Amino acid sequence: MDKEILVWCGLMLLFLVVEIATVGLTSIWLAGGSLAALAISAAGAGIEWQIAGFLLVSFLLLAFTRPFARKYINSHHVKTNYEELIGEVAKVTETVDNLAQTGTAVVHGKEWTARAEEDSRKLKAGSLAKVVAVSGVKLILKEFEEV
Repeated sequence: MDKEILVWCGLMLLFLVVEIATVGLTSIWLAGGSLAALAISAAGAGIEWQIAGFLLVSFLLLAFTRPFARKYINSHHVKTNYEELIGEVAKVTETVDNLAQTGTAVVHGKEWTARAEEDSRKLKAGSLAKVVAVSGVKLILKEFEEV
């Protein structure tokens, strides 16, 4: 029984270290399940009860805290630079021609290499275009139509 207590302590510490290292709520539920199994082991119950307690508590913690964690903890996802550009309007500074592999556009004061969404389309210098995607370091544009 002392060996089982050490195993549950070791697992709990392992799950806590993984949780601290990842800071993404990846294994905290398993650490809670290990704590429950440790308590069951200390109470003198057999290994079957310990494993059942570990699984039950881990699942319950996951089921009841995951929605809360998703809603309140991970809701502050900050878009990266390129994700913010999608949907923005860019000013074409050099004619965008996919076949000639030319084109630049400016968004938020920064100049980017630009390509048209459709290879057959050309976007003239001075026109406005909407960013529909970012591929590597190139903006993928389509003609901007004001609503």
